[in-house]
This record gives sequence, structure tokens and C-alpha cells, in this order.
Amino acid sequence: MLTAVLKKEVLYGKIACRLFMAGVFVSLITLGAFVRIPLPFTPVPLTLQTFFVLLSAVTMGRGWGVLVQVFYLALGISGVSVFAYTGSGMLYLAGPTGGYLFGFLPAVLFVGGLSKRAEKSFILLAGLLTLGGMFILLTGTLWLKLLTGSTFRAAFLIGFVPFAIVEAVKAVLAASVYMKLRHRMREILG
Repeated sequence: MLTAVLKKEVLYGKIACRLFMAGVFVSLITLGAFVRIPLPFTPVPLTLQTFFVLLSAVTMGRGWGVLVQVFYLALGISGVSVFAYTGSGMLYLAGPTGGYLFGFLPAVLFVGGLSKRAEKSFILLAGLLTLGGMFILLTGTLWLKLLTGSTFRAAFLIGFVPFAIVEAVKAVLAASVYMKLRHRMREILG
């Protein structure tokens, strides 16, 4: 009986830890939205959001990582100012950054689903996170094309090219942070 009680406590403890970490990542993604650099040639600012989105995917895995993104987007849609430029609401998502924000979900599904295989090698993990970041940029670029009615080339030049190198650097940094913390995260999150 004592073993069953202990297992139950461990299970509830792991769930509590995961919920806490999900809240931490929602907060970090929000803070990442406020660290922004406006670029004069594009309506999309450079932010730290994707660093934390990618880190949440590799740390929390596919299921919990998606939960983090859904909760973040739900907060913003409900009116809490969690998006860049203290934006919120459905109208904000119809703007130039909406495609990037919605790109968080499939990127986390992709990265979270493959991260356990890739975490054995820093190079593989950094490559996976870079691909996830490029996927976010691509969804944002496609949204810009639809929103502006421009050609794909024009949208690519303002929505992808200015961010690609910075996105790769953020992915490498996220991989580095994760590699340093992964053993402790496994202990905490199970």
C-alpha cells in the first residue's frame, strides 16, 4: 500500500512540475515578445519568442510543448497583452505577425516529436531546432504573402531573409542551453 501511495505522490508531483514548467515557458515566451527590435523594411519585429518556443519544444516534448503554445495563444486571443508591441486579441493575429505565431504550433509538434532522437548530438539538436525555426519563418512568410497580396519573392525578402541567420543563432543557443540542462530537466519532469 505504501508503494501505491508513493507512486501516486510521484505522479502528482511530476504533473505539478510539468504544469509549473508550462507556466514558466508561457511567461518566457511572453517576455521574449517584449524583447523586440523593429526593422525599418519589414512590419515584423525581431523578437526572442522563438528561442523560448524551441526550447519549450525540446524540454517539454510534443504534447506539453503544444499545450504551452496553445495556452500562450489563448491568453493573447482572450485579450491579455502577451504578443509583441503589447498586442492581443484576434485582430492582432490577423496582422503581419499572425502567421509566425500560428507557426509555433506545427514547429513544436515537429521539434518535440523528434527531439529525443536528436538530443544525443548537439549538432543534430541544433539542426532540428534550426529547422523548427525556419518552419516558423516560412509560415510567417506565407501569411505575409496572403496578407499583403505580394509575390512570394517579395514576402520572402521581408519575412524570411532578414530573420534566417538570427533564427539559426537562436536555435544553436537553445540547443546549447538544453544540452546543459537536460539531465536536470529529466529529473524534474520525468
